[in-house]
Amino acid sequence: MRRADRLFQIVQFLRGRRLTTARWLAERLEVSERTIYRDVRDLCLSGVPIEGEAGVGYVLRHKLDLPPLMFDREELAALRLGAEMVAAWSDPQLARAAESALAKIRSVLPAEIQRGMTPLHAPAFPGQHEAAFAPLRGAIDKRQVVRLYYRKPDGQADQRDVWPLGLFFWGKVWTLIAWCELRNAHRQFRLDRIETIDVLLQTFTPSREQTLQAALRAYGAPRDALD
Repeated sequence: MRRADRLFQIVQFLRGRRLTTARWLAERLEVSERTIYRDVRDLCLSGVPIEGEAGVGYVLRHKLDLPPLMFDREELAALRLGAEMVAAWSDPQLARAAESALAKIRSVLPAEIQRGMTPLHAPAFPGQHEAAFAPLRGAIDKRQVVRLYYRKPDGQADQRDVWPLGLFFWGKVWTLIAWCELRNAHRQFRLDRIETIDVLLQTFTPSREQTLQAALRAYGAPRDALD
């Protein structure tokens, strides 16, 4: 993360919280507390009205004036609930990004809108997808072949080399849509049945028939889901 981006994030967190410690900021931004101390000092020198001290916490003396968000009440409720669902049901990196987005939304919401919003929340529950989610997401982005060691529905162990194409959440479980090298076809794998993942150095370039869009067409997905 660029330093300018980190300074912006610090201000957004401070705007959305009453008291924020350097340790909390350091954990969210994945830097040392010493770095946070330096950043807060520089923000103060640049005129940002931050009060507090190391070991106690920081607050903004008054709200900074930022342009209002151009969303109505229903749109804001949808964004907040969506961010909470990402934080509850994805991997730690995406959860931190969702938390940052929530802080930005809360920091600029007028008080009257916050008071009138329906209390919608998405609590996290223990799941078995966490270990597989992050490496699969990275492999999808980099188009790396992965080797899956998983349990079939009947309990038998199996191994597949697949091309990961997309992750889908069905309300209870996450599934991976992939091109299976063994079957030479698209297949779905439940993340809670994957025991081990090896991300290989080998990369893949799917043909038109091997893409995620081709899989969605085969599964009868609506046309607007294929764009």
